[in-house]
Amino acid sequence: MVYNYPRVAYYIAVLLRHTHWSRQKLLNYQNKKVREIVKYAYEHVPFYHEKLRKAGLKPEDIKTVEDLNKLPITRREELQKNSDKLISMEFNARRLKVVSTSGSSGRPLFTYLTGKEEEFRQAKLLRPHIICGQKPRDRWVLLGPPHHIKKLNWVQRVFGLYAPHFVSLFDPVPIQLSKIRHLNPDVLDGYPTSLYLLAQEYEREGGNGIKPRFLMGGAELLDDPSRRLIEETFNAPYYDQYASEELQMIAWQCPQKNGYHVDADTVVLQVVDEDGLEVAPGERGEIVCTSLFNYAMPFLRYALDDIGILAKDDDCSCGIKFPLIQLVAGRKDSIVTLPDGRKVHALVFGWLMEFYKFYRYILQYRIIQTKVDSLKVLIKKKNENCDETEMKNELISHMRKMLNISEDELNIEVEFVEEMPLDKSGKFRKVISEVT
Repeated sequence: MVYNYPRVAYYIAVLLRHTHWSRQKLLNYQNKKVREIVKYAYEHVPFYHEKLRKAGLKPEDIKTVEDLNKLPITRREELQKNSDKLISMEFNARRLKVVSTSGSSGRPLFTYLTGKEEEFRQAKLLRPHIICGQKPRDRWVLLGPPHHIKKLNWVQRVFGLYAPHFVSLFDPVPIQLSKIRHLNPDVLDGYPTSLYLLAQEYEREGGNGIKPRFLMGGAELLDDPSRRLIEETFNAPYYDQYASEELQMIAWQCPQKNGYHVDADTVVLQVVDEDGLEVAPGERGEIVCTSLFNYAMPFLRYALDDIGILAKDDDCSCGIKFPLIQLVAGRKDSIVTLPDGRKVHALVFGWLMEFYKFYRYILQYRIIQTKVDSLKVLIKKKNENCDETEMKNELISHMRKMLNISEDELNIEVEFVEEMPLDKSGKFRKVISEVT
């Protein structure tokens, strides 16, 4: 998608202005937006109309953020099973932007957005970068999958404003380092595991030639030892973000790093117990979110399968009044080491699967590394009428092409299952490596 840059710039200005709001002004805004999105979802989205009706609720019952507790939680499995009822009747799905994701869950879900919603997401993405000190003409390097490379619009090409340079995660780490060293970034952005592996290699090589002002990461939790290695190796602060493909930016660290500021003018984040009721600040619970800007495909009290704690004291010395949250635990996946030494994180397999021809027919999948030269893919189908032989052959061919690896180097098996087993902990991991 080529963005309407003036509109993105306008959204950025609005979002930055919101960070100066008082808590009361922010709450008033949230209450207004909650009323609007619930009313809209009830009137235009069959899934939510039915969900509220079954709960004995009407839009007028939801007047404030606190009233969201009356709504039942929405889980990914529900959305998968009701994919034909999720899009607003005001929009033609064929004209919407489609974002596919399995995240760390291994359960594919497709999110639909209008052009303006996608541009608003881009502004949401840039806000924490700007708050952490990124300038319009900074040299910005993004470490990610090659098929996520977006075309730059004319403003980015001509003036170089917030114009990222992309380095492929599928390159061996030494080649990634060489490319990044050549680009000499002011801001280095990537997934935490990728930045950690990069820091290890950079330290091994002697640590010369890359001097970013700061690093930015997200999509997975980073432990303290890994964070310290990244910051000490590159001699720069690392700022973390919490986001999902469905909702985009959810929370982010400011330079003070007292926690994660909830993106509270675009999403209502609640921490709830097993019954879906909010827990007190300082207590652990499941994170559920209500998007305040997704209208083509709303998300009301959407469970993210992550655990967090809302801060008791959310006064941050940065002056921003958005609530603070601590991320305690989330989905933890493994890293697969290929025979040639390349490290492939679970998120990379998620991206790889997005571009699989039969991705829409998969309800759930898991990738298991049994030996360094062997992968096993378990698939639970959504559609029983799919040709398993064709699905299997196409997937093996696709994985070899995307990983740039031959049959002699890596054996790939595909098995179709009726049920996907959980871990001993009761959780589901998308990628498991049995290779130590």
